[in-house]
Amino acid sequence: MSLAVTLSRAQEGVQAPQVMVEVYLSGGLPGTSIVGLPEAAVREARDRVRVAIQSTRFDYPARRVTVNLAPADLPKDGGRFDLAIALGILAAGGQVPQDRFGRYEFMGELALSGALRPVSGLLPALMRAAAEGRSVVVPSANAMEAALLGDADVRVADSLAEVCAWLAGGQELPRAEQVPAGVTSRFPDLAEVRGQLQARRALEIAAAGGHHLLFSGPPGTGKTMLAERLPGILPPLNDQEALESLAVRSVSGEPIEYRDWRLRPFRAPHHTSSAVALVGGGSWPRPGEISLAHHGVLFLDELPEFNRHVLEVLREPLESGQVIIARAARRAKFPARFQLVGAMNPCPCGYAGDPSGRCRCTPDQIHRYRARLSGPLLDRIDLQIEVPRVPLRDLALAEGTGGEASATVAARVRGARDAAVSRAGRPNARLGSHQLDADCALSTAERSLLAQAVEQLGLSARAYYRVLRVARTIADLDGCPTRVGREHLAEALQFRGFSTHSKV
Repeated sequence: MSLAVTLSRAQEGVQAPQVMVEVYLSGGLPGTSIVGLPEAAVREARDRVRVAIQSTRFDYPARRVTVNLAPADLPKDGGRFDLAIALGILAAGGQVPQDRFGRYEFMGELALSGALRPVSGLLPALMRAAAEGRSVVVPSANAMEAALLGDADVRVADSLAEVCAWLAGGQELPRAEQVPAGVTSRFPDLAEVRGQLQARRALEIAAAGGHHLLFSGPPGTGKTMLAERLPGILPPLNDQEALESLAVRSVSGEPIEYRDWRLRPFRAPHHTSSAVALVGGGSWPRPGEISLAHHGVLFLDELPEFNRHVLEVLREPLESGQVIIARAARRAKFPARFQLVGAMNPCPCGYAGDPSGRCRCTPDQIHRYRARLSGPLLDRIDLQIEVPRVPLRDLALAEGTGGEASATVAARVRGARDAAVSRAGRPNARLGSHQLDADCALSTAERSLLAQAVEQLGLSARAYYRVLRVARTIADLDGCPTRVGREHLAEALQFRGFSTHSKV
C-alpha cells in the first residue's frame, strides 16, 4: 500500500487530543511535505525522520511523501510525532506491517542515529490513551512517567529499529514497570511550632476542610512556619489526584520526582511574581503557579507586597478551580483546585497592635497598606486569623515540650476529611448551597445567631455560606457528623472576625 495511518497525540493544555498521522506515497519528484498546521519543530521532522530511517538501515522512499496531521485545525508542536511519522512512511512503503497500528499510539522524538529521545508533557497523553483503551509506545527515557499509570499497557523502546522489529513479529517491547506508591512526608513537623494554639487550630481546620487561610501578625511570630507545615497534615493524594497534579508538572516541563509522588504539591512564589507566572499564559499557554499547586497548597508570603493586579487574578480560580487562558490563536484550560494560604504583616513596619507599642505608622499608612488586599479577595478566604507575638517567657516555658506532632494532627484531619467525603463526596470547602442546606441544617436559634453575627460583621452572602462550611468542618473534627451546633458556629465566626479593612 502507498497509504498508512498511525496514531499519536498533541498537547493542548493538560488535554491531549488524538492526532491521526496519514502518510501517502505518490509519484513525482522525491520530497517530503508535512501539512496539518505544524509548528517549526514539526516541520523539521522531515529531516530528522529521513536520516533516522536511513541510519536504521531502511530505505527512504524515492517518491513524493505527503504527511497529513489530522485534525488540520489543531496546532502541533514538538518532536513527539517523529516516531509516528517514521513508522507511517515505512508502512506506506511496505517495509513494516500495519496490523498493530489500530491498537497502539506512538510518541517519541527521533535522533539522527534512530535512537528515541524523551518528550515533555507525555503524562496527559498517556492518561487519555489509557482511558480510550489504547496501548502506547514511548521512549525508554519516559518509562518512569509512563509507569505511574499502573496497569495501563505502555511499551518502551530505545530506538526506531526496536519498534520496527517488534511490529514485524520480533521480540516483544518491555512494559513500563509500576512505580511504588509509598508516601513519606518531607515537610517539617508541626511539633516544632511552640505556642500559637489558635493559629494551630485554624491550620487543622483548614486542612480538614480544604479551606483557604490567612495569617496576619508581626514579624517572627511563626506565620511562615505554620504555612510550611500544612502539607504535612493533609491527607495523601489518591491515584487520580496524584496523576492530575503530575500531569500539570509534565506539561510545564518541570522535572517530576517519582519518589513519594502522592505528596501534595507546595508552591511558594516570590511576591515579585507576575500575573502570568501566577496563573499561566504566554503565546503558547503554559500553566502557572496556581495550576502547579493543583490538589496542593499555594503559599503567598508577604501578601500585600504582591502587585494588586496579580492578586486579583486569583479571584475566579479560587471559585471555579480552573483557569482558562485565551490567546488570539489558542485557548487552553488548566486545573487550579488549590488551597490558598497567605501571610501578612498588619502594617508597613509590621508592628501595629503589638503590646510593645513600637509601631509608628500613621492610620493613613496602615489603611493604604491593608487596602492592597481587595474586599472581594478577602471575602473568598474562609479563615482569617491574627498571629500575635508570643512572649519569650512563654516560649521558654514551652522549651522541650512543643505541641502535637504532624502525624497526630494528620490522623484527626484524615478522619474529618473522610467523614466529609463519605457524606457529600467532596471536602467541606467545596460544598454547594444545596448540599449545605442538607448537611448544615440549623435550628431556629442557631440561624438567628448566625444572622445576627453576619449583620454585625457586615459579611456578604458568600461569607455566610463560607462560615457554614467552616462550621461543618469543625463539627466533623469534633465527631459530630450529623449536626452543626451553636459552639461550631461560634468558633467559625471567630475566624471571620479579623479583617484587614477594620478600623485602625
